[in-house]
Amino acid sequence: MAFEPLKDRLLVERKKESNQTASGLYIPDSAKEKPLEGTVIAVGPEAKEDGINIGDKVVFANFSGMEITIEGKEYLILLSKEVLGLIK
Repeated sequence: MAFEPLKDRLLVERKKESNQTASGLYIPDSAKEKPLEGTVIAVGPEAKEDGINIGDKVVFANFSGMEITIEGKEYLILLSKEVLGLIK
């Protein structure tokens, strides 16, 4: 992929959610909430200064960022200040 975020932006791939509950019920896509965590795919230069690196797992707020599709895959572009924390 040839995408490079500018300034303090990050390209994040959302965590995949299961379509099935622990009890075995299937959840339709229309009823699922989008996950609020993901993996950083690309990092802008100013976001690196904030300590965020490629491969980090991040948590972000609901309605943060902008959804885009690159090469048929959905991603989220976030500002580094929209990241609430890192998952270690």
